[in-house]
Amino acid sequence: MYRDTLSLLGPVLPVVSFLGRLPTAMCQLGSLILVAETSGSLTTAGLAGGALAAGQTVAGPVIGRLADRRGQRGVVLIASLANAVAVAALVLAALAHAATGWLIALGALAGATVPQVGPLARTRSVALARRSGADDRLVGTVLSFEGTLDEVSFVLGPALVGLAAALTHPAAALLTASALLATCGSAFALHPSARGAEGRATAVTTRTGAAERARLPRSAYALRITMVLQGAMFGASQAGITALTERLGAPEQAGLVYAAMGVMSAAVGLSMAAVPARIGLPLRWRTATAALVVLSVPLLFVDSLVALYVVVVVLGAAYAPHLITVFGLTERTVPTIRLAESMAFLTSGIVGGQALALALAGSLAERHGPGAAFTVMVGAAVLCAALSWSVRTRLPAAGTRPAGAEAATEAGEAATEAGVRT
Repeated sequence: MYRDTLSLLGPVLPVVSFLGRLPTAMCQLGSLILVAETSGSLTTAGLAGGALAAGQTVAGPVIGRLADRRGQRGVVLIASLANAVAVAALVLAALAHAATGWLIALGALAGATVPQVGPLARTRSVALARRSGADDRLVGTVLSFEGTLDEVSFVLGPALVGLAAALTHPAAALLTASALLATCGSAFALHPSARGAEGRATAVTTRTGAAERARLPRSAYALRITMVLQGAMFGASQAGITALTERLGAPEQAGLVYAAMGVMSAAVGLSMAAVPARIGLPLRWRTATAALVVLSVPLLFVDSLVALYVVVVVLGAAYAPHLITVFGLTERTVPTIRLAESMAFLTSGIVGGQALALALAGSLAERHGPGAAFTVMVGAAVLCAALSWSVRTRLPAAGTRPAGAEAATEAGEAATEAGVRT
């Protein structure tokens, strides 16, 4: 199935989309380390990093909606270049020891201009698959592939930041991110596969009535909430892992522990393509959330580094199935003309949930120990499971799309295919 996926996407699109989304994984940690080092204040660093996360959380869905309405090419190109400038400006301000207010403002701007390459790549890849007549199984494989690219980027990004900070200066990592945004973000924007999105946007703006005002099903909002909770699990686990490794006298192991979890998640994400089609998305969602609960509880009792590695790596096996399934359910249930917006909402939900939980769980861990942070994580997992079992997701019949897809279908058929697989 992955051979079909790579044949569908071509050799260039996965590369530029991966390198285009890598800066997002680098900027959050990179801004924290850079501002902390240049200002000498963890509070200032936290404010700048929090502003970056807030900007991305608020503006991400707006960029997704603009891409739905105006097409990806112009929106992503402008956002990529603006984000490159904003990140570079944040670096220069930090090196110049600018006032905290300026650092917060530039952090918010850097977050608000994130070009949303990850969610828009999902939207574009799914559009290519649907337009080629792919069945739901291949679409699921495409989503698994995109999910794996996300997982790898969020493991590699912080690792590159740490390497740059150790060998040179944290500013080097953020300047590299700025260069990637200007080059690979622009390349993703201008790739021929954006034509379908442009055609879809044209059709949407020329049609009136129900298609343009397509409503989201109630389950779409539940899926957004569950992604906020998934982000909360990420943030709380980061706080707990950091606190526990410090207690055990090995703070340098925190990043490695988290990376090990990401590697396991990416590996399991790739294997999701082998799940039989008879196991539907609603059942996968419930199974994944149940696994999140069962596999996160042991963190409450971990008291050694070896045990932490084992428990966290095993827990990573539940993350990718949950993420990929939620993206899959969203793709199947929301109107196509609101797909980019919906995908961006999911990604922004993760970022927002992670930032809020990291602040809360970090404070609790400082006062009450790592178990308090892991308790927040388990609580988020329980709420995820409760949502998955209480919300009914009605999937359209195989081969059909939700209401509001007509405009996208017509536009996709009209869009030229030449050069898409370059």
